[in-house]
Amino acid sequence: MTATIGKPAPSFSAKAVVNGGEIVSDFSLSRYLDEKYVVLFFYPKDFTFVCPSELHAFQAALSEFESRNTAVVACSTDTEQSHWAWLQVPKAQGGIQGVTYPVVADTNKTISAAYGVLTGEYEFDEDDAGRIALAATAEELIAYRGLFLIDKKGVVRHFLINDLPLGRNVDEVLRMVDALQFFEEHGEVCPANWSRGKAGMKATREGVAEYLAAN
Repeated sequence: MTATIGKPAPSFSAKAVVNGGEIVSDFSLSRYLDEKYVVLFFYPKDFTFVCPSELHAFQAALSEFESRNTAVVACSTDTEQSHWAWLQVPKAQGGIQGVTYPVVADTNKTISAAYGVLTGEYEFDEDDAGRIALAATAEELIAYRGLFLIDKKGVVRHFLINDLPLGRNVDEVLRMVDALQFFEEHGEVCPANWSRGKAGMKATREGVAEYLAAN
């Protein structure tokens, strides 16, 4: 299953570090189903350069996401031990100490593959027991900077994938959460450059004409 707009987000159960230091063995997005929106974002590697700036930026905006009933979840192909170790390193030393939202360990890389953000060439092998694993490859497989907005029904409503050097804009992620929730509440669509507090647009010829005439 691959992440697709309008389709259920691929399910997974994996180890993760939560609350800045607790390792859990069976973290799943199903805990949010029917309760919260989810922003799931992938990053390439622990102990790198652009990545900590992104993780801290999401932490700084966490109260804004929470006020919108939205959970933030990070994921990379590092191990849970690597995540835990990085979480102990102070921000001033390049670490992510202070990050409290879950950081998922996609050690076998199947989550990144399912969401279509895994770099490089790879294929899946299935053993006699029906277990799926990535076939061996000579190149390193890590995640692109993928981000997925998932609604309370578990459906992917927006995604964005950046190449490795290109950091994301957290304000834009909040804007997309606002746009989805505005549409769900009012039934009106969100035109170009829409932001919270602005009027929406009726999805009719008359609505388009009215909006364009006013803007």
